[in-house]
Amino acid sequence: MLKSELQQKTIKSFPELKAGEYRYFLAIIPPLELCDKIDSIKQEFADAYGCKAAFRSPPHITLHMPFQWREAKEARLFEALRSAGPFEPFTITLNGFGAFEPRTIFIEPEPCPPLMKMNESLLQATKRKLHLFHAVHAGGFHPHITVAFRDLKKAHFTEAWPFYASRVFKDEFDVKSFWLLKHNGSRWLPYEEFSF
Repeated sequence: MLKSELQQKTIKSFPELKAGEYRYFLAIIPPLELCDKIDSIKQEFADAYGCKAAFRSPPHITLHMPFQWREAKEARLFEALRSAGPFEPFTITLNGFGAFEPRTIFIEPEPCPPLMKMNESLLQATKRKLHLFHAVHAGGFHPHITVAFRDLKKAHFTEAWPFYASRVFKDEFDVKSFWLLKHNGSRWLPYEEFSF
C-alpha cells in the first residue's frame, strides 16, 4: 500500500483534530519480556514483507478503540477510568495465531471471561461518564494482539497465513492494570497506567 493510501485511511478513520485534541485508546499491554517476543514476530513480517505499521504501537489487546479527547480535560478522563470496575487481577493465555482476512494476522488469546467482563465494564463507564461511543468494531469485541495488518498486502497475507495458522505460540501473563495510550502524531505511546 502506498504511503498516500495509508495517510488517506488514517484521515478517513478520524475526523480532523481540533486544537488541543489528541487521540487515545485503552488497552492491556503485556509485560516487557513478552512484548519483546511479540515484537520479534512483528519484525519477521517487517523483514519478509516490509510491514511496519504494527510497530506504531506496543503489543497490546485493545479494550476501547481510538477516540479523540481534549488534553485540557484529561483529569476528567483519568477520573472516569479510575472509577471503572472494580477489577481483580486475572491471567491471559495466548495460544496460536488468528487472522482477519485479507490483511491482519494476530496472536490469539484463549477465551477469558474476566477479560470480557473488564471490557464490558470499561465500555459502560466510558459511555456513561464520558459519552464515548463506537468503542468496539461492528463485529464486537474480539481480543487479539496484532503482529501485521494495514500494510500487509493481500498477496503477502495469502503467502504468510498458512505458516502462521499452524505455528505454535504459547505464553501467558497476569493482568493487573490497563493503559491509556496517546498518539504523539506518529505512533501510540503508553501514557497512563490504571492498576488494580
